[in-house]
Amino acid sequence: MTGRPASHAAPRPPGHAGRPRRTQPPPGEKSSAEQAKLDAVFLADVPGLIYDTGHRLSHGLEPATLLSAVAVVTSRIGLIGSASTTLSDPYTLARQFSTLDHVSGGRAGWNIVTTYSDQAARNYGLEDTGSHAVRYARAEEFVEVVCKLWDSWEDDAVVVDRERGVLYDVDKVHALDHAGEHYRVAGPLNLARSPQGRPVLVQAGSSNVGRDFAARTADAVFVASQHLADARAFYADIKGSAKAAGREPGHVLVLPGISPYVGDTEAEARELFEELNELTVVDYGLRQLSLMTSGTRFDDVGLDEKVPGERFADAGSVTDNNRGRFQVVAGIVQRERPTLRQLLHRLAGARGHHVVCETPEQIAATIEEWFTERAADGFNVMPPLYPHGLDAFASRVVPLLQERGLFRADYESQTLRGHYGLPRPESRYAAAR
Repeated sequence: MTGRPASHAAPRPPGHAGRPRRTQPPPGEKSSAEQAKLDAVFLADVPGLIYDTGHRLSHGLEPATLLSAVAVVTSRIGLIGSASTTLSDPYTLARQFSTLDHVSGGRAGWNIVTTYSDQAARNYGLEDTGSHAVRYARAEEFVEVVCKLWDSWEDDAVVVDRERGVLYDVDKVHALDHAGEHYRVAGPLNLARSPQGRPVLVQAGSSNVGRDFAARTADAVFVASQHLADARAFYADIKGSAKAAGREPGHVLVLPGISPYVGDTEAEARELFEELNELTVVDYGLRQLSLMTSGTRFDDVGLDEKVPGERFADAGSVTDNNRGRFQVVAGIVQRERPTLRQLLHRLAGARGHHVVCETPEQIAATIEEWFTERAADGFNVMPPLYPHGLDAFASRVVPLLQERGLFRADYESQTLRGHYGLPRPESRYAAAR
């Protein structure tokens, strides 16, 4: 959601066992996300079997390929996929997402991740992914090269002059000759500039380095915020950093995650929450918790014992920490003093994002409050169950947001940048000319 709060569908499998799989809508029928005029669908990705408990594959389908298939059966919904700056090369990634932007008519977005999984690194011949600082240093240069490649064709480079037999103006196609600390890329890209100029850049780092990186480079920032006060602090920090970097703060959107359990009453919504949590697998939950807390182990804690708060002593604050999701979990432990079982349930579906077990009216009011209190420009909606959770949000909450004048009644743009209210960037080479 952009400018006004908007729901941003985010099908990230939350890890409940036994849930039905979402099926493709029949030919000619739109998905509930597109019917509800949501901005985009978002696919997370880890290129490795990091949840190795035997209970679930972690993001097995490669996002750019899958989203190309989604592009064929949709017409307006944005298509955001994760790809790693640590385990990819800039030229291949630039081609993939430019291709997705072309085939979708301008709906592509790249969620920039640096990948912390050493297991995934070993799939690419690396011993590990490197330190947090090293990963972000590589990411800075990686994104710089990718954007140069996307800019390497000026918008009017393609001329298609049949009389002269000329397809494009060679003076408007530019080599990069990039030689940096981590990458050497000649360029140019071997396809014309895509409909959006550059696909939308999304980033989700909440550490000190991650926030600074997002403020300088991202068009949208995904964040896990548990409470309104935390969300306001993060929002102000990102906007201030964007302005300090010479950017228009309104062009850096902050999208907290929200996981809605929708019921006719709060009691019914809470019952759904409890019912789904009864399906979770403890071994899987412990593995996920360890990954979210930088390898911290909880094997010595009984399921119905309080989680030891001292294990989060160095977590830092919302706007000053070096391990973003670790700090989110620390906040839950410090505020709520949950048992280990309760903590696993809180994280099972939403992975640290804000969980709401409410009626449609209450959820709409929560979304409005976070927007008006300058805690969010929109939301990354993460239903705990597919397709039912997405359908419930789309059919019962979105109409209330529309009635309140907080969300569009129909699409006003063909592109993801248009949905987000973002300008189309000019090629840096055209600007230099």
